Amino acid sequence: MTAPKYFAPTGGHPPQTDLLTGRAVFTDAYAVIPHGTMRDITTSALPHWDATRLWIIARPMTGFAETFSQYIMEVQPGGGSDRPEADDGAQGVLFVVEGGFTLTIGGTAHALTEGGYAYIPAGADWSLRNNTDAVTRFHWVRKAYEAAPGIEKPEPLILNEQDIAPYVMPDTNGAWATTRFVDPGDLRHDMHVTIVTLQPGGVIPFLETHVMEHGLYVLQGKAVYALNKDWVEVEAGDFMWLRAFCPQACYAGGPGPFRYLLYKDVNRHAALSLTRR
Repeated sequence: MTAPKYFAPTGGHPPQTDLLTGRAVFTDAYAVIPHGTMRDITTSALPHWDATRLWIIARPMTGFAETFSQYIMEVQPGGGSDRPEADDGAQGVLFVVEGGFTLTIGGTAHALTEGGYAYIPAGADWSLRNNTDAVTRFHWVRKAYEAAPGIEKPEPLILNEQDIAPYVMPDTNGAWATTRFVDPGDLRHDMHVTIVTLQPGGVIPFLETHVMEHGLYVLQGKAVYALNKDWVEVEAGDFMWLRAFCPQACYAGGPGPFRYLLYKDVNRHAALSLTRR
């Protein structure tokens, strides 16, 4: 199997001679944050993280993401954190798009490289260090864990997408597949982070309209995405946020596969008030 290539932002700034053109869109139903917005000036820093900067591409706020936050982390050689997470109630998923690092959970060290996936349960004792001689970039998806009565909390998971056979969607002749890191029937998990792959010409042939909120980061390729009432062109490095029930569909443009990292909230009752989760 040929190792996939993932897009990762590197920052910088456009020259003063460039025209002010872009594809950024922010609406009540969806947002598109193109890779061209991920510049030096839009980075953030975090307490207790050394030699690290990040792009925060989703966070809970009025009229935007409600259930999750998503960061693109950039850690220099030797950088990282021994106190990475400030919220004991937050679970996390890490997905490596460039380089690698050592992740230690509960005293056990794991080496993650490109395509590496880690699920970190809420309240876990963990740390992360880039012990390589190259910059590492990875996604960090965070969600407050919603416990369910009689259901145990999930254990840590360390995987790599290259070791997982994608699930091919029925009646698609292989044009549409999903790489699942967690068994969909495992009700301990209240969020899924997967990789969706559409081959050139592949489609999502109906307007999906559902309760799950989505974050989609395009890892590879390009497509035209239907978002609510609009058709939007997207390509590698772009991020999309879709509010619950926002209609969505897709045409993969080629010439190579169109692939994205997908977040969604799952497996829990719908809260009956906006203040109770």
